[in-house]
Amino acid sequence: MKTTFSLLALSFAFIAGNSAIAAGGGGVVADPGAMQGKHFDPKGKAPSTFTVELQNGLRKTLPFEDKRDFEESKRGFIAAPTYKTIMADAGNVAWDMGSYEFLLQGKDFDSVHPSLQRQAILNMGYGLYEVVPGKIYQVRGFDLSNISFVKTNTGWIVFDPLTSKETARAALELVNEKLGKRPVVAVVYSHSHADHFGGVRGVVEEADVKSGKVKIIAPAGFMDHAVAENVYAGNAMTRRLYFQYGVLLPRSPFGHVDQSIGKNTAAGNLGLIEPTILINEPFEKMTVDGVEMEFQNTPGTEAPAEMNTYFPQMKAFWSAENITGTIHNIYTLRGALVRDALAWSKNINNALYRYGNEAQVMFASHSWPRWGNDRVQEVMRTQRDSYAHLNNEVLHLANNGVTINEVHNVYKQPESLKSQWAAHSYHGSEEHNSRAVINRYLGYWDANPATLIPLSPKDSAPLYVEMMGGSAKIMAKGKQLYKQGKYREAMEIVNKLVYAEPSNTAAKDLLADIFEQIGYQKESPSVRNSFLGAAYELRHGMPSGASPKTNGPDMIKAMTTELWLNALAISMDSKKAAGMKFTINLITPDNGEKFVVEMSNSALSNIKGYQDKNPNLTITLNRIDLEKVMGGQTTFEKLQAEGKAKFDGDRKAFEQLRSIMTSFTPDFELMPGTKAKKVPPAKSSKDPFEAPPIANSDGA
Repeated sequence: MKTTFSLLALSFAFIAGNSAIAAGGGGVVADPGAMQGKHFDPKGKAPSTFTVELQNGLRKTLPFEDKRDFEESKRGFIAAPTYKTIMADAGNVAWDMGSYEFLLQGKDFDSVHPSLQRQAILNMGYGLYEVVPGKIYQVRGFDLSNISFVKTNTGWIVFDPLTSKETARAALELVNEKLGKRPVVAVVYSHSHADHFGGVRGVVEEADVKSGKVKIIAPAGFMDHAVAENVYAGNAMTRRLYFQYGVLLPRSPFGHVDQSIGKNTAAGNLGLIEPTILINEPFEKMTVDGVEMEFQNTPGTEAPAEMNTYFPQMKAFWSAENITGTIHNIYTLRGALVRDALAWSKNINNALYRYGNEAQVMFASHSWPRWGNDRVQEVMRTQRDSYAHLNNEVLHLANNGVTINEVHNVYKQPESLKSQWAAHSYHGSEEHNSRAVINRYLGYWDANPATLIPLSPKDSAPLYVEMMGGSAKIMAKGKQLYKQGKYREAMEIVNKLVYAEPSNTAAKDLLADIFEQIGYQKESPSVRNSFLGAAYELRHGMPSGASPKTNGPDMIKAMTTELWLNALAISMDSKKAAGMKFTINLITPDNGEKFVVEMSNSALSNIKGYQDKNPNLTITLNRIDLEKVMGGQTTFEKLQAEGKAKFDGDRKAFEQLRSIMTSFTPDFELMPGTKAKKVPPAKSSKDPFEAPPIANSDGA
């Protein structure tokens, strides 16, 4: 493995240019040795005897006798396409289901947690399925999420049009081929994550939306959250998702096997067309072309803006991403605001009591449907109780003195939940979700002053290494613990050594071996990928190369001017702003917006709807032209030369602001000693006022 592999994987993981972002982890990094069970990495290790023993024990204790998920995942199958690969318009592979076929050999992989292997096989469903006879259909296995089609009097209502234009378009073509061609009359975005709206341009034309021919329906707050959740810390999120989504991991029993709520995310064109109808009330009824629906708003659950849908004529309940085949992330490892497990549980309970008594089928934007009222209620209760127990038991423990640094080793689900597959934490994990609950209510501090203002790891680690007798003793003890299968204990000390001596290749290789075994043992692919991804970077270095451009025109259009100004305030180097003081009035006549932008005390603030009476500078340009600056298609100078931007006053304020802007790139280390020492400084052609990169939110 050489650095070229890193570059290749990175280049496939994202699509450059204005064609928007490709999904995190969506780049196809296939492994020709996967079918033969060969490790893709020359430095990689096979599962240890301790890992094999653990996996064998799990095979005996997990509820494998319950095969209902397999029956339900196959029910209603109509047809699969003749192809396994979907190409992106840019010429790369957007989707390749065939790269996971090693999972269908009927083998038990000791390098994969048995429960995760089961989930990975269930997610191999590929093709067109019938959910309600003659009424509701799904295409599954074309992207991380499912795309659903509800038949109306004259056409289709499309629920959640996947991540990319290409996969959504292929799904619609399959539906029309097998069921008869019908126009799309409406699209529903269930929530504000990219794998639920990004493929909209593959199923509708924007002109038809603007003319009113096609409705686009979404929950209140959708447009803000579709972009805002991923802007302020977008660069950091992008780098961190390399671990959560296993961006550099080939599809292999030793690498990427699944993403829990689907196989992976598509690497194609991500778009966004603004909704024409927003659902504002807690419950709101609507009839579209003969189909009756009641929308249930569930803000603050899996997404900041999300809604379920009930179809009373069909007794069918669409649970969006609130109830799927897994317990979800309360805290997502790429980074996001911590979610509210209690609110999540209560929203499921509201759905249970409002719709659960009569619903005969429950289907969702991930996994597979559940049929029969008893089964629907069972899964709804299981997930309701899982989130409620997580919230309540963790707070119970916290009120008894268990801290955020202990709770992941203390919190356990009750046996009654462990025995139900729908309570397993494939997307989340009990460990990181339990810590998230405490973080939500009490924050990161465990109330020990020693941890309130701790030394940075690079400063504290040398002290530990010195007191432990140096690197040789730590390596010897680390190897001993590794051979004993005490991987977390080994991790504790070897991680200190790597921080103290980031150039110590032997230490990094040992820590990678430790991480690898822990990864093999984890049920959650997000956790598995994080350990295996870190092992890869410790062995081969972090990816290098040009930073991908991730902002497509649809996402830029959706970014409010206020959000852009807020992001500029984060991007600026405040140290360089010392002593600067100015105000700029910004006016965008075409949408009637006005802002005051003020630099004071090395902080950049803005306020909408106001104008300073004596500004240093007033900038006037249409919002449609500002979007081209935000998207990197032009600059203020070019617009001024073209007569499209007007500067009145002292231009010094603008030049001062320009001089302190910085550009973020996801090129920082996550593990010490993994960045190449001699990296030529990147020559960025990015305009300082171009919008910062938006992180990917596929799968939350």
